[in-house]
Amino acid sequence: MIEVVSSKNLNEVLPLIRAYQAFYQVADIDDERNRAFFSQFGENSEQGCQFLYRYGERVVGFATVYFSFTSTIAAKVAVLNDLYTEPDCRGQGVGKQLIEFCRQYAAEKGAARLQWVTAPDNTQAQALYDSLDTRKSSWLFYTCTV
Repeated sequence: MIEVVSSKNLNEVLPLIRAYQAFYQVADIDDERNRAFFSQFGENSEQGCQFLYRYGERVVGFATVYFSFTSTIAAKVAVLNDLYTEPDCRGQGVGKQLIEFCRQYAAEKGAARLQWVTAPDNTQAQALYDSLDTRKSSWLFYTCTV
């Protein structure tokens, strides 16, 4: 079952956020910073929303969607910034369901598309993305510290 993350269930998803950050080798993982940061997204936020996937009583995955804009199509876009599933639950459709849920959410909020990036060596995630009705981009992703 997919739920919106709120103050009522944020504590349940924080360990998965930590695991997601560890997977991507974040050097300075801070649970309180994560709590403050992720609490700003919710059902009524214009910035985006976070969703969790609950299997029985256990939270086994989450996704976070942020909104941005793109000049190339002059439209609002939804960025699937985070998608994580517990390792023992991968390959069971959790990620796919979260992506489809986020796609629907993005459409309801007026986004022209849902877009995301992943690490080049994250082949398991790429296999999921390639199995969906998606297009892989040839654009390169750059960052700089400000």
